[in-house]
Amino acid sequence: MPSYKLIYFNLEGRGEILRYLFSYSNIEFEDRRLEFADWPALKPSIPYGQLPVVEIDGVIFNQSLAIGRYLAKKAGLIGKNDLDEIRVDAIIDTIDDFFSKFPWMDTDKAKKEFMDKSGIQLLAYLEKTLGNNSWFVGDSVTWADFYWDTCADCFENYLPGFAKDYPKLLALQERVKAIPAIASWIKKRPKKTQ
Repeated sequence: MPSYKLIYFNLEGRGEILRYLFSYSNIEFEDRRLEFADWPALKPSIPYGQLPVVEIDGVIFNQSLAIGRYLAKKAGLIGKNDLDEIRVDAIIDTIDDFFSKFPWMDTDKAKKEFMDKSGIQLLAYLEKTLGNNSWFVGDSVTWADFYWDTCADCFENYLPGFAKDYPKLLALQERVKAIPAIASWIKKRPKKTQ
């Protein structure tokens, strides 16, 4: 069985989807959490100088969504057929486009303005996509549901109540967090620094 090491900062961010996938799959992994002060010394040895990365049997792989797809396939979380898989990928990429543009390091006012301007479109799209279903794609959980939950938690940390007008999306988060392996991970995960 391969050995896995996730290297990321001591926060949820882009690493949390990978932690969810490892936990859901019951794959043991080393969760190496860096403090920001330690990053400059490690950065030159990391592909493209970006985190998170996952080391599999000593080989480093970068890009959280590429790693996520690999883990999701192993876990059977990509949908039941090719069309499901493209739907899952489209939802994840849509959420990630927004996540990447979010002004994380800007003022609270800028964050709120960005969410008010661009977030409404994303949230309305996701709420409509979910419709009256329990999950985004098909009749079972996929990693798109996990990705929404981990990203929504990040947004919530910066803008409490950002999705309060979207009850279906909030209920989806509750369903994800109620999955036994995810609930167990959330209960035992270390406290984040941000």
